[in-house]
Amino acid sequence: MIVQRFLQWVQAAPAGARAEATSALARAYLYSDLDDVERGDAEIALTSMLDDASPLVRRALAEAFAGARAAPHHCISALATDQSDIAAIVLARSPMLSDDELVDCAAIGDAYCQSAIALRPGLSAPVAAALAEIGVREALISLAVNPAADVPETALRRMLERFGDDGEMREVILSRPDLPAGLRSDLVAATADALATFVFGRDWMPEERARRVAREATEKGAVIIAAGEDEECVAPSCLDLARRLRLSGRLTPGLALRALLSGQRGLFDAILIELSGLPAARVVGLVNRPNGSGFAALYARAKLPATLLPAFRATLQALADIGLAADADVTGRLSLPLVSRVRAACEAASPTQGLMSILRQFEAEAAREDARHARAELAARAVPMQAPRVEIDLAAIEAVLAAA
Repeated sequence: MIVQRFLQWVQAAPAGARAEATSALARAYLYSDLDDVERGDAEIALTSMLDDASPLVRRALAEAFAGARAAPHHCISALATDQSDIAAIVLARSPMLSDDELVDCAAIGDAYCQSAIALRPGLSAPVAAALAEIGVREALISLAVNPAADVPETALRRMLERFGDDGEMREVILSRPDLPAGLRSDLVAATADALATFVFGRDWMPEERARRVAREATEKGAVIIAAGEDEECVAPSCLDLARRLRLSGRLTPGLALRALLSGQRGLFDAILIELSGLPAARVVGLVNRPNGSGFAALYARAKLPATLLPAFRATLQALADIGLAADADVTGRLSLPLVSRVRAACEAASPTQGLMSILRQFEAEAAREDARHARAELAARAVPMQAPRVEIDLAAIEAVLAAA
């Protein structure tokens, strides 16, 4: 009888009153001790409110049912396809929506609805992957900032492929915890390419120079990423990084030499493993004997330029002898003592002009980095200077004013 009176009353009641009554009936349905007949009547009445002309009523119903597991599934399904501000309420919270339903709603929804799905706590990997494929920019930014979402690496890569030129997208992806080293490298490369395009487009720098600066920044970024990974000789993260660099065409001889001159032996070994296709244990054993014929054969199998072989051998020998790059393991910077030692060793062996040019560039870069680091340390330790105290002679000032 109460439900019948409710259905009669809503015919003429104002929208605000209908919304309050619908919310109260929905809460009674969820939490009151109703018998089967009363519950059935209440469900019919609530279902009828899905057709109410006022969004206030449907919003009240969505807010009452959004987080409930006992809500009628057909009501949740209908509300999930309502206008976006109503649908988003249940899309963001309802535990009754399956992954398939969420994917369907994402496919037909606008940015508001897609973002509500993306921000769901505990969002599953299949839904995240679907959003990465079909979601608009705003929804994917919401997905990236959701720490409770299970976003697989393939989905993150797809997001980067679709919106890699967007600085905010790169930033939010990079902020995700436990990001694979290879994907971090891709983000660094995308950022460097975007900056190079911007600089060249403004005529601030010739295109070739801009591309060279971007390439060098990408190589530095890869070494820094490797420096922050596991301390194993050949960590899985380094292997993943080397594989991604090769697939993207960024695994260059210059990067391999930079990694070694920065003390990143693990990344260098991973590069040789990736390029040669040999087992890790065999590669590590050959690299441990850099002056032997086995290392030369490994080097040739990796298709690295023969002109750079003396530099690699001199660097590996220096690392084995005195470990000059110990400090660089943390920072990923080039080691100035190591680069200088390798340059001197190569000069004594009548090297090519190209090799010496590379080593001089590395030496200059290492010297500047060391100078910046020393300057920063001095600035951090410096005691702020106090301004000298100036004694003001008020009598003298009064005399000057009187004379004027």
